[in-house]
Amino acid sequence: MHDVIETIRNRAEADKDAILGSLREYIRRARDGEDAVKDLFARTAEALGCTVSLHDYSPADVELIEEFAGEIAIDPQPRRSVVAHLKGTGGGRSLILFAHPDNEPIPAETGWKHDPFAGEIVDERMHGWGIADDLSGIAAGLQAIELLRSLGLQPAGDIHIANTPSKRHARGVHRLLQEGLTADAAVYLHPAESGVGMKEVKAFTSGEVDFRIVIQGKQPPTTEPLQTAFAHQGINAIDKAYVIWDALKKLDAERAERVKHPALDAQVGRSTNLMMSYIEAGNPKRLSRIAETCTLGAALAFPPHEKLSSVCAEIEAAVGEAAEADEWLRNNPPKIIWDAGTTGAEVARDHPLVEAAFAAVAGVSGGEPLVNPMHTGSDIRVPNVQKGIPTIGLGPLCGDLTQNGSRDEWVDAEDHVRFVAAIAGIIANWCGTSAK
Repeated sequence: MHDVIETIRNRAEADKDAILGSLREYIRRARDGEDAVKDLFARTAEALGCTVSLHDYSPADVELIEEFAGEIAIDPQPRRSVVAHLKGTGGGRSLILFAHPDNEPIPAETGWKHDPFAGEIVDERMHGWGIADDLSGIAAGLQAIELLRSLGLQPAGDIHIANTPSKRHARGVHRLLQEGLTADAAVYLHPAESGVGMKEVKAFTSGEVDFRIVIQGKQPPTTEPLQTAFAHQGINAIDKAYVIWDALKKLDAERAERVKHPALDAQVGRSTNLMMSYIEAGNPKRLSRIAETCTLGAALAFPPHEKLSSVCAEIEAAVGEAAEADEWLRNNPPKIIWDAGTTGAEVARDHPLVEAAFAAVAGVSGGEPLVNPMHTGSDIRVPNVQKGIPTIGLGPLCGDLTQNGSRDEWVDAEDHVRFVAAIAGIIANWCGTSAK
């Protein structure tokens, strides 16, 4: 297998200009929107001998398992996934490759130094709107098939390459799995936002739940516009919010002692966190009036062995116990609003899929990769949780992502080429190959 990966690496290096040229074409098509990217993907797949299927769906209709999203988090517009199917020669393990074509909305003025749709390469960085999120991944799956084909190699196992929406809970992969898409393993193709590029393999993702708690107060019995002198006769929602806040901080501290995962503990010294991140109450222009409501917002990250439903139950219990101990909150219970939640997933380091990825990445980059346990909510969870399909992720070095409010989003050009070679190496190792 080492010889095969070396051959793949050498061909990828020789075909560097062609690989980057086809990635640049996806960037150019992004100017015309997601449908233009999907059309290019479909035509490229058909030219490679793949059959292509189209899947229309509504995100709000997708069934979720150990996952949820409230209305505030979902973009309900109808969506379409495009899947390229390459039939293997037989006898090999099957594989799903998936990436998302949807990127951030394009404003009238981007403020970029580089043309967002030209695919310029400056200092080894290729710039483009959505290149890191996730046009590099969209292009790379088919580029890996083309790379193997140029070497006269055909996958033994079936390959399914899914171009499927993900952002704003589009749930494309979920829907495809529910419609029957399946395989022995899956790989999520996405540049690495962690800043290490092809040095890491995503085989671990924590779960997370985002929630808000609305606490009610009571105005004092006065018609005076300035209520400060009457404050003791009312119920300040901010005061009662501190009761809930304190209960959540205690839950956070208790969980930190109880919930452990060796990978997270080794990396950051802690396996779970409950972070208070938002508070809204009162009116800054009316500081002499009691806050009648107060909203707290928080997020809780938890390791893969915990279930989302169990974590939510702990939050409910902590809030409920705090409310029961307070006379006002007992009679006016806080309301929990569950905005979004995902369960984590993990593939063991000694799993054959992870071994195949490590061998491929090491073979094309010359360095031993690592499993980074600090990704939260990664889409590698979806096939793992929804169907028990072992799933990992990898991608090239990238930076300045538009979704993070930055400009001139980029992917390391050399790393993208290595990315394509690594995917081809994973296919060769996991699925097996035969000469055409």
